[in-house]
Amino acid sequence: MSAREERPALTSRTASLHDYALFRHGIDPDARVPRKGFPLPEGPPEPEPRREGLTWRQARAEVADALTPLLADPDPVRAAEAVHRRVAELALPHRTLRAHAARLALTDEDAARRTAQRLIRTGTDVAAVDVGMALLIRLGEPEDVPCLKALGTLRGLADAASAALDPLDRQAAALLVLRSRDRSEALTPLTDAVASGDTEAVRSALLALPDERALWDPRRIAEAADLRGLLRERPRDADLLALTGRLLHRMACQHDGRPAILDYLPARAVYEALVRHADALPPTPEHRSLLLSIAVDLHSGAPVLLNWRPGRRRALLDALDRLLPETASAPAAGAAPGDRHADWFRRTRHLPFTRTEGGDRPRWEVVVVVHDPGDSPAVETRILVAGLPLVPALFGKGRGNPPEYLLDSGRLRAHPEPHEVQLVEAYCTEGCCGALYVTIRRDGDEVVWDGWRGVVGPLPPPMRFDAAAYDAELARAEGDHSWCWPARSTARLIAAGLRDRPELTARWELAPAWIGTDWQDPDTTVVHLRYRPTAPPAGTRGSLFFDWRLPDGDGPPGERAAAALRRLETDDPKDFAAYAGGDRELAEALGLVERPSGPEA
Repeated sequence: MSAREERPALTSRTASLHDYALFRHGIDPDARVPRKGFPLPEGPPEPEPRREGLTWRQARAEVADALTPLLADPDPVRAAEAVHRRVAELALPHRTLRAHAARLALTDEDAARRTAQRLIRTGTDVAAVDVGMALLIRLGEPEDVPCLKALGTLRGLADAASAALDPLDRQAAALLVLRSRDRSEALTPLTDAVASGDTEAVRSALLALPDERALWDPRRIAEAADLRGLLRERPRDADLLALTGRLLHRMACQHDGRPAILDYLPARAVYEALVRHADALPPTPEHRSLLLSIAVDLHSGAPVLLNWRPGRRRALLDALDRLLPETASAPAAGAAPGDRHADWFRRTRHLPFTRTEGGDRPRWEVVVVVHDPGDSPAVETRILVAGLPLVPALFGKGRGNPPEYLLDSGRLRAHPEPHEVQLVEAYCTEGCCGALYVTIRRDGDEVVWDGWRGVVGPLPPPMRFDAAAYDAELARAEGDHSWCWPARSTARLIAAGLRDRPELTARWELAPAWIGTDWQDPDTTVVHLRYRPTAPPAGTRGSLFFDWRLPDGDGPPGERAAAALRRLETDDPKDFAAYAGGDRELAEALGLVERPSGPEA
């Protein structure tokens, strides 16, 4: 008799969710786990309970009052039954329940651990099992791994199971995350290969990832595939090394949240393996740009915050310095004149390898980083204190503000009168996830940074810098335009001209909103102007925006900027710039419609 025939059908009334998950696997061991997981025993889950008007703080108090005494019970059977009843009575969304259960102040961790283990093995209700997995995030033991892996295959339980698995089995946790969140199914061949245990199939699936969009969770991809183990087996596999570089660089990015590299446990070992064998990469322009991006990350990005052995990170940078050619003597093969990648390499080559005359970093340092055009057109200002980057250390939800905002404006200059400066805004805007601010003041022969706002985690103590060294470093950074390309230089010169002559736009009832280069086309300068009429048509209010685009052309940036400023003396930008949105009623009253963006007419 087959296993399918021997096993009776199970339901949540006769078996735990764990036993049901084992049953689903047993009836078809070779079946692929669906992206959303196997359906629950009683079919599609009912809508989660919600209580209107209940605040996050009130929910936290209710969970603590309801569960803390139960979890101190030394009898796990009795405690688990009581937890089942109480979570049903709380009627909270599962995510809210998990979040607060994971942070409970426990009076007896051993008793709570036994109850949590009982819940995940015998629980028949999703909410109660969620509580057990939430507790095991900090109380779990290796013996819990098989149970958590099984529960993670059920619909709605993957997130809780992966969180509990993270401290115990990173690969299993990563596999659950990738399988449950891969909406495009681009990673299905990889997750299938990992599940099969076939190392060669895992390597092939990694290298076959269709494009950069498939690397949406580089840390989980590296963990699921056991990238460190693959590199041990194939240390000079050029294709694998190139993919390793791409994954590390994506992990170091902090565009939309905490850099994943800080949570990737083998990070230092994988960096070591990549740099040690980087000479196995063919010397193509793409590989050279990738290695230079890795060097920039190791110099001033989030990877600096990893727990490096003394001198080891500097040794990796020295090795990359020896490996990468100087563009003057060895231009990138195949690079056409004016190629943005070649220009970026030339402008950036010196950045991660420059040392001060004394051989050490200054205590306060400013680094302007332009990302590889193939990666991102972003330009950010990185502030290093004692060699450590402030933004990922204190905030980590976005890149540092651009140099036009921090340097060209003089915002970082220190005066006796304190002033507050925004160092970074969250990628989703300050109104959503905040921003990082510091107050700068001069105190005698020192510059003081304190009054922090928006810090994620403990507030840092006041930072004091030698005023002379601070001023010298800031003057160097403000005068160093080596990172800038022609269109960006044109934008900066236009912005400087309008700061000196605000009447050029004020006469047209306009003001600069921002001036920079187009995100999709970095060789186009964009002057973004805000129009707020002093006498708006009756019944209208608000403002409108106009984009004046200046594609890169002949002539040096200084001449192009001067010509743009001269045009503002005689021509109203509202007549030639593209209407870019704003108050609808005002736009309709003025007869404006959005014009297609493109080269200036």
